[in-house]
Amino acid sequence: MTATVRQTRNGAVMVLTIDSPPVNALGAAVRAGLAEGLAAAQADPSVGAIVLCAVGANFSAGADIREFGRPAPRGVPGLPELCNRIEASGKAVVAAIEGTALGGGLELALAAHVRLAGPRARLGFPEVALGLLPGAGGTQRMPRLTGAGPALRLMLTGKPVPAQEALAIGLVDAVVEDAEQTAVALAADLAAGRKTPVPTRDRQEGLRDAARYQAEVLSARAGTAGRLPAPGRIVDCVEAALLLPFDRGLVLERAAFEDLAAGPESAGLRRAFFAERRVAVFPEADARANPVSLVGLVGLGATGAAIAALLLQAGLRVAAVVKGSGPLDAGLRRVSALLDQAEAAGRLSPEARAQAQARLSSAPELTALAGCELVIEALPEDEALKASVLGKLGQILRPGSVITTTVSWLDPARLALATGRPADVVGLHLCPPAERMRLAELGVSSQTRPEAVATLAALMRRIGKLPVRVGAAAGLVGNRVMAALRTAADLLLEEGASPSQVDAALQDFGFAMGPYRALDLAGLKRAWAHRQRESRAGRPGYGGDLADMLVGAGRLGQVTGRGYYLHDGQGVREDPEVLGLLGELRSAKGIAPRRIGSDEIRLRCLGAMANEAAKVLGEGLAQRPGDIDAILLAGYGFPRWRGGPMAWAADRGLLVLRADLRRFAPQAPEFWAVAPLIDDLIREERHLDDLDMRPVSSG
Repeated sequence: MTATVRQTRNGAVMVLTIDSPPVNALGAAVRAGLAEGLAAAQADPSVGAIVLCAVGANFSAGADIREFGRPAPRGVPGLPELCNRIEASGKAVVAAIEGTALGGGLELALAAHVRLAGPRARLGFPEVALGLLPGAGGTQRMPRLTGAGPALRLMLTGKPVPAQEALAIGLVDAVVEDAEQTAVALAADLAAGRKTPVPTRDRQEGLRDAARYQAEVLSARAGTAGRLPAPGRIVDCVEAALLLPFDRGLVLERAAFEDLAAGPESAGLRRAFFAERRVAVFPEADARANPVSLVGLVGLGATGAAIAALLLQAGLRVAAVVKGSGPLDAGLRRVSALLDQAEAAGRLSPEARAQAQARLSSAPELTALAGCELVIEALPEDEALKASVLGKLGQILRPGSVITTTVSWLDPARLALATGRPADVVGLHLCPPAERMRLAELGVSSQTRPEAVATLAALMRRIGKLPVRVGAAAGLVGNRVMAALRTAADLLLEEGASPSQVDAALQDFGFAMGPYRALDLAGLKRAWAHRQRESRAGRPGYGGDLADMLVGAGRLGQVTGRGYYLHDGQGVREDPEVLGLLGELRSAKGIAPRRIGSDEIRLRCLGAMANEAAKVLGEGLAQRPGDIDAILLAGYGFPRWRGGPMAWAADRGLLVLRADLRRFAPQAPEFWAVAPLIDDLIREERHLDDLDMRPVSSG
């Protein structure tokens, strides 16, 4: 008997209990245990029925994706074969679903003859998020129960449904208070009557209205025209459930699954999945997170208001400090508008929205924050202003309270010194719009105490963010890497490209928006101010000359109707005036423009990102390459199915990347200088992926 699946007897009922924490994934050991238990039940004449259940909060979260691409151990059935064996059982099989049944876990339940769900169960098919489809019969069994519409909704969105909704669409047969106990009783009745319910493969409820089924398939297909192949293949397989015999449908599904699993899109999405899982492991992760119920907030600008709204929606109390009745009223209106949006989107009921608003208090003086367990300073990027406020907070707050300073380019370690208690300070960078973007970079200095990091990380998770721990430094990680992309793009402009060409090339790669469209949207003034600070500090960079010309001409982006583009009633358009300024810039620098293709644009921009990311990694500001990928994916619009800039570099190969960088070097030698880490890895015959597996360290 395999330890991950327990076999117990309850009269004539064999109970097979999956016990493989934390999520009861259907890895080889679990599949072997289920196959062994199923065979034992079939061979024992005293067993009349079988119950499938699990311990913990998950019936099963699905397949173990770490096994993808690896051959199964000898004698262990794959999940499709296991599901077919369960369905073919001559003795009734009842699935008792408590907690989550996702992906392969739901397919396992669909192979059973009866499905009972606990009231808190959630069922879904998240495979599309990995560029895959249900590959163990899910696309063929679920439509036979529910029809095409519900099946396509679960498979194309990846979002699970609660137990009562699963019952309403026919996915489960009943919702009961104690699923395992009820399943055992039902199985005993079935065993006594020697009855086996109709297998799912032979069910017809969802197929009877063929016209409606086909209309739902056609409607879903119209929304699958994007670049990722999985949605279209899902629709193909669900359509096949109506058009093909069951066994032929299974063959089609399996072929589609294997095609997708071997494709670059799924490989990139799986890398992204693992990268986001690994960021939860960092040096301070095991420290005790202090309980937080009251959060102080200094400033209610765009970022502060977004933070306030998220905290309020998470059930926390917020005390906001804003000087001046005008700025305070404007900030409160921003928060209220964001809560209204949450209500309109169904994330808050009217009652919950009113309760959230009631948890917000405001005051003009910092002393109102004395009782807060954690305070977030969300003022504009002005070092003197922030240092002044942080100094006062250091005196007002009680010992142990966490002080968070929001930063874009300022160094949180420098700001922490102003508090007089740097151990309590953590930097925080949220990408705009902060109410929507998932990323939360946590800037940790050598003086930050572990409990402060753990407390802020827990708070960020509570409000739906992905916290990524990085070293405290100017720009942290994400802004530094994106600045390298923009510098490479600026150098391309000087050599002959136009802003629209650069944007189009990167959007074709998969970015939601090109760098110049993004700069116009964010406003050019902030980036200009950063360049001025760097220049005054003796750190002038490459590129940025055109941007300075635009700011000097009052072209500040979308807010003024003019930036890199024209923004007017006719949409976003290329502006001949900008092309004229580019011509002047090239003439002043003695540059003869040349034709630059999209491939070169992508190669230079991505190479610059990967090289800067390698510098960041070599400096110890990021723990792993995957952390950098997670940052760019969650906050900066890097296409998820590409895996991230470090995944791109790993696929390109370090030797090829180094050759690329050396070829670009004459244009801007310091900027294109190869990161020492790249040379080190090549010399040691190691790969970027090797660094994802190394133990994390502090500092």
